[in-house]
Amino acid sequence: WNVGRVLAELDRSGLREKTIVVFWGDHGYQLGEKGKWSKAGSLWEQGTRTPFIICDPREKTAGKVCPRVVEMEDLYPTLVELCGLEQPAGLEGRSLAPLLKTPDMPWDHPAFTVWSEDGKTFSGVTVRTEKWRYAEFFGRGPGAMLLDPAADPHEMRNVVGNPENADAVRTLSSLVKAYAKGHEAGR
Repeated sequence: WNVGRVLAELDRSGLREKTIVVFWGDHGYQLGEKGKWSKAGSLWEQGTRTPFIICDPREKTAGKVCPRVVEMEDLYPTLVELCGLEQPAGLEGRSLAPLLKTPDMPWDHPAFTVWSEDGKTFSGVTVRTEKWRYAEFFGRGPGAMLLDPAADPHEMRNVVGNPENADAVRTLSSLVKAYAKGHEAGR
């Protein structure tokens, strides 16, 4: 409703056709799923999935859903590109501008989420691909989970130990370890 109010005001003021609108949240929220009532300390889909809408009035795909996995760190490089600015050196994330043009184009870029209880070390890291959600937990209660969101949308079956998933576990575990090594908690 409030997003509609903002868009209506942009229409009323004649600014809609020259305004890029972005709506996002910084985290998901669990409302009792898995016995959790909060946003913090969750590597489940409900805790890591966020609302995210970009509307560039120059694109004819406005209103189309993009099924691709993206990260919030992609927002800044996207806006830099859409505004015609130079990408700063060392910028993390990637521009989502190609997805605004073709929302269902192939996109093989996983998204990572971290959880840190102390703000200094990682308690867990999740990598989300189009097929899998894989998490590794460190410190207290170490372990791993592999979930297939399409086959198990409520994330009730950890299939990390299934022999047919061994290659996926190896690949995703190496992505998690590389990410954890390259990113320090509390930075």
